[in-house]
This record gives sequence, C-alpha cells and structure tokens, in this order.
Amino acid sequence: QVQLVESGGGLVQAGGSLRLACTASGTIFDIWAMNWNRQAPGKERELVGFLESGGSTYYEDAVSGRATISVDNAKNTWYLQMDALKPEDTAVYYCNLAMTSGAQNFDYYGQGTQVTVSS
Repeated sequence: QVQLVESGGGLVQAGGSLRLACTASGTIFDIWAMNWNRQAPGKERELVGFLESGGSTYYEDAVSGRATISVDNAKNTWYLQMDALKPEDTAVYYCNLAMTSGAQNFDYYGQGTQVTVSS
C-alpha cells in the first residue's frame, strides 16, 4: 500500500507562485510517472502534467511555461511549482503516482490541496 500526502496549497494573488508537494510512503516499486491533476469547481478533473521515471516531463498547454514538476528521490517527494498564477488556476490539485508490477498498473492519489488565486 502507498500513501500520498500533499501540502503547499493556499491563497495567492494573481501573478504569484506556489510550490505543491506530494510525499509518498509505503511500498513503492516500479514507478511509471507522477501525475499532477486539478479540478476546478463545477469542472471535470484535468491533467496538469507529469514527470516520468526517466525524467521526461509533459505539461498541458494551460500551464506550459508556468509549471515545473520535479522530484527529490531521497525524500520520495514530488513537487509542482506553479508561477505566474492566474485566477483560472484555482482548483484542488491532486498528485497521482502511477506504478507497474508485471502486467498490472497501480494508481495512488493524494488527498488534494486547494489552490485559490485571487485577481
């Protein structure tokens, strides 16, 4: 079993920055990627971006150039740095650790952290 604990959300003014953290504990095996998703009020959950185990990253157009995903392997902690925040970035942000074991895929989710950007 794997537990993901998120932190770092909060209220920030437009143009500001936040760094979200997601710390994993438990039995961590073959990691495929750490995904960051978000869900705004009244909207479906959407992908923000991901960091693959090999180091490749991907970001959705809405955050490209403003978001950076990184990892501190010694701490089993992944980060989502968001800069130049906009009111439309307001959402609950979730981390999602995707792992594989043989032919099986496993997904674990954090509890979510609220990010509110004021105009």
